[in-house]
Amino acid sequence: MVSINQIISLCKRRGFIFPSSEIYGGFGSGYDFGPLGVEMKNNIKRAWCDEMTKKQNLPVGEIVGLDAGILMSPKIWQASGHLTAGFADELVECKKCHKRFKMDELDSSPTAQNDNGLKCPDCDGELTKPKKFNLMMKTFVGPVEDESSTTYLRPETCQGIYVNFLNVMETMRLKIPFGIAQIGKAFRNEITPKDFIFRTREFEQMEMQWFCEPSKANEWFEYWKEQRLNWYADLGLKKENIRTIEVPKQDRAHYAQRQIDIEYKFPFGWKEIEGIHNRGDYDLSNHSKHSGKELNYLDEQSGKKYIPHIIETSVGVERILFAFLCDAYTEIKGARTKTTQAVKETEMVLKLDKQLAPIKAAVLPLVKNKPELVKKAKQIYQLLKPRLACQYDETGSIGRRYRRQDEIGTITAITIDFDTLKDNTVTTRDRDTMKQKRVKINDLREVIGV
Repeated sequence: MVSINQIISLCKRRGFIFPSSEIYGGFGSGYDFGPLGVEMKNNIKRAWCDEMTKKQNLPVGEIVGLDAGILMSPKIWQASGHLTAGFADELVECKKCHKRFKMDELDSSPTAQNDNGLKCPDCDGELTKPKKFNLMMKTFVGPVEDESSTTYLRPETCQGIYVNFLNVMETMRLKIPFGIAQIGKAFRNEITPKDFIFRTREFEQMEMQWFCEPSKANEWFEYWKEQRLNWYADLGLKKENIRTIEVPKQDRAHYAQRQIDIEYKFPFGWKEIEGIHNRGDYDLSNHSKHSGKELNYLDEQSGKKYIPHIIETSVGVERILFAFLCDAYTEIKGARTKTTQAVKETEMVLKLDKQLAPIKAAVLPLVKNKPELVKKAKQIYQLLKPRLACQYDETGSIGRRYRRQDEIGTITAITIDFDTLKDNTVTTRDRDTMKQKRVKINDLREVIGV
């Protein structure tokens, strides 16, 4: 299995992900997405958005989009329960080394267990009593920093959907059931961010809230569980690396009547990448109560009025990007090239699905010291560039350039050689099979398959 250090090394070396504020010594749990990371992140978000709003062959209803604000009235967070103990971690501190830990992490840590109860897993020191630590990130709006100007960076994107329930339903003339999908930043003041981009204080979510009749909620829960698992399979996640966990009542989020976590087998163990929740009428009921605005739905056929129940699918963008990288990372020993000493090397190929690969095609002149080849290669690059993400590379041997493109997951390498000048054909090389064939320049997009 790939190690977390291999993924971190690849991400830094090839321009996927950089440590935040690196020239100033870094900034804890912060990461910047480089050119290839941005492309891959956008591909993931596009695939999810298309799946939710365009490709879903729903038996009834539809899904529309929303982009709500990051800063909202603090009354929203009071109504949602985020300003109470429902959105807090238990924090303990070591009296000896003064490191801080989450209680739920210590409960599952064998190094923190001994005959006298929990101890510091680093130095075996005595721990303080647990204290509640709210995860909300506080800020101020306006020129005066006082209690009246206090607000929060949103810890999740879904509340913006709930407070816009009526706006969306009425302007789009929607009838229950229907869904609202949103992609956006969220912020949590995590005590122990860790495992590269798995747990950070700033992250991006893709959430869909499905509003339905209360009696149909369980049925829709099963439907969306199946749909979400199918999406991961369609994008190539290996079946053995993904599973679902039914979360028991005592461990569920405070709003959840039922909760299933979709977990991926990371190098550091099975961890959640997506949650599917039956939130009941918790959210709309609370916002109705606190705002004084009725958030009911009137069924015109039956005359029945009710508060819709909500089935939520909530995905962490960085987490599934991490999962896709781990799953695609493939080492091939001595199968592709040799060094100058004729010793076979271990090569790395990033076998990402075509939808997710940051670069779809690489344009490579056979050699860079022949102006006519370089000119033709650049013409082909300019032809493809407006239509798909591609790279031009003329540095190093053609074998080394193939390897560089394999390492970043490029789907097809296109080599321009002397025959190209004669017949307007190029050599294409498939990333996964390494098979090569001659293709007419006008047929390249069809051959690449994007």
